[in-house]
Amino acid sequence: MQQLISDLEKIREALRYHAHRYYVLDDPEVSDSEYDELYDRLLAIEGENPELITPDSPSQRVGGAPIDAFQSVEHRAPMLSLGKCTTEEEFDAWLRRCSTELDRDIGSLVCEPKFDGVAVNLLYENGILTRAATRGDGTVGELITANVKTISAVPLRLLSDNVPEWVEIRGEVYITIEDFDAYNRSAAANGERLFVSPRNSAAGSLRQKDPTMTAKRPLSIYCYSIGAHSDDYQPQSHLEAINDLHKWGCRVNEFVERCENGAACVDYIARLGERRDGLPYEIDGVVIKVDDLGTQRDLGFYIRQPRWAIAFKYPPVDASTTLLDVEYQVGRTGAVTPVARLDPVQVDRVTVSNATLHNQDEIERLGIRRGSKVLLRRAGDVIPKIVRVVEVGEGALIEAPELCPSCGTKLTRGEDEAILRCPAQLSCPAQLQNAVIYFCSRECLDIKGMGTQRVEQLLKKGLIKRNSDIFTLKKEPLVELERMGEKSAQSLLDAIENAKETTYPRFINSLGIRNIGEDTSAILADRFPTLEALIAVDVETLLEVDNIAETIALNVVEFFAIEANRDEARRLVELGVHWPESTASVDSSLEGQIWVLTGKTSRPRTEVKSLLVARGAKVSGSVSKNTTHVFAGENAGSKLAKAEELGIRILDESEFNDLIE
Repeated sequence: MQQLISDLEKIREALRYHAHRYYVLDDPEVSDSEYDELYDRLLAIEGENPELITPDSPSQRVGGAPIDAFQSVEHRAPMLSLGKCTTEEEFDAWLRRCSTELDRDIGSLVCEPKFDGVAVNLLYENGILTRAATRGDGTVGELITANVKTISAVPLRLLSDNVPEWVEIRGEVYITIEDFDAYNRSAAANGERLFVSPRNSAAGSLRQKDPTMTAKRPLSIYCYSIGAHSDDYQPQSHLEAINDLHKWGCRVNEFVERCENGAACVDYIARLGERRDGLPYEIDGVVIKVDDLGTQRDLGFYIRQPRWAIAFKYPPVDASTTLLDVEYQVGRTGAVTPVARLDPVQVDRVTVSNATLHNQDEIERLGIRRGSKVLLRRAGDVIPKIVRVVEVGEGALIEAPELCPSCGTKLTRGEDEAILRCPAQLSCPAQLQNAVIYFCSRECLDIKGMGTQRVEQLLKKGLIKRNSDIFTLKKEPLVELERMGEKSAQSLLDAIENAKETTYPRFINSLGIRNIGEDTSAILADRFPTLEALIAVDVETLLEVDNIAETIALNVVEFFAIEANRDEARRLVELGVHWPESTASVDSSLEGQIWVLTGKTSRPRTEVKSLLVARGAKVSGSVSKNTTHVFAGENAGSKLAKAEELGIRILDESEFNDLIE
């Protein structure tokens, strides 16, 4: 048996070596047939001796049963986001801030491509890959170990014996442009769904519940940094860590380069920009990092961004095409929005056939006619927008519709509004469908499995006619629906039952009152602690509440003036939707303070606002000289910059939690 174990390990070592030569170094030493023969020998021996299979065996790249849901996992060190700049002047300003903070020169920097892929965190313990997770919110991600193991460029065991006891390795999973195009050609030939873009397809592939499906996707990876690690590993510089990754068998990018100063970085940005269109993968900029890790520690972090790194973003990509027509879509509150239908065009390697037009005033401002040649702009994953008309078409002018495209009701337009509206409310099929979708969304009751297609299906079959009907669904009619078996039906019913336990702000938000979102729902929940109090409120009382404008007050009162809306809200409660009663004692510790919230945090914004208002603070939407505090989360933007300029006290999430608790 000992000899068999020894032979197995030799085969595994050989397979790891040749896989590294092929997938990481792109320099194979054996033919595919020779590799396959060796791999078949491994499978044969392990098949006869399953007790000898190890987690790092090459045979374990594809395997494992499909999972029902992804588990959450906390990173040992946060995966921080980066501040951004788009001009040389902004980059120079960042350099000056770093030097000023240190009161000395920051030393050399490292430049590397900013990959347009999906960030992952790989945990190796004693050299073996034990866990892989998505970035998530930077602190907590989703466990995707089985899926990541299918990526051949990810070593299941680090090649060197001289590795840390444990180490987090950060990488970017991506799909090459060539593989993206080839996959789409094959999918089109087989009548399968096409990928939208390399980045989105990489993200979707990593979140497949069946690892064998992920294995069919042409994923690769570049490792770009080290996160937390055990004390037995102490690199001195970022570039040293990159070189160590390479020695350990991880795939690192050939364009990582040390630059002695800012001028060298600017030159690197220009050189890589010239090569961008010829690269086999998508990038959207350059990441610049202080090289010395001691200097990185001295600079530290700001909120959830490192002070010692910045991303230089290349400008958005424009393209021109022909506007074929304009269609009008009806939203959940009756807003009728124009959408441009375009002759499909590639914008930054993504095929675009639709673009937003906002409202009829925008159409008139642009002077669009059918057949016009228009200039499109797309930045990252942002929905493309029409920037201007390049050449006016000879087609007809685009006139606003008079009747709702969904129900045929005559449209209205408020005196001070640019938006057309259908007044039919929930008797309009489009408004009803969008209202139910919103009701089930994460911001509201968060009913898992109730996506657009499922809602559309239930409405079409007449199983629901309003939001509250969701809580009366039975298993028998669900099982008869297309693509809905016993297990799926039960999962949906379980999710519906779980959704009954919610929060009062989420419940208010789910009602779909016009212009009432998460923030305003939290304010209303704090001021009117029961549903009946909210139903009975008048405009004058609402106007006494901070941050409630006259338009909001009128919308709330008009909503509950309709008997059907009152009945629906009460019926939801009767069917079991509930929330904890407020147990907070009167606390005026923040009385007189004016707060502004900016950026993304782990707490929902409604919860943050509720915590502040409950303690006597006011929450404003903009920073001014009267602002006393700013709670800044991840990707905080202009509000944070203005607060810094005015010298306002700024709290990150940790400081805010300490204050509240």
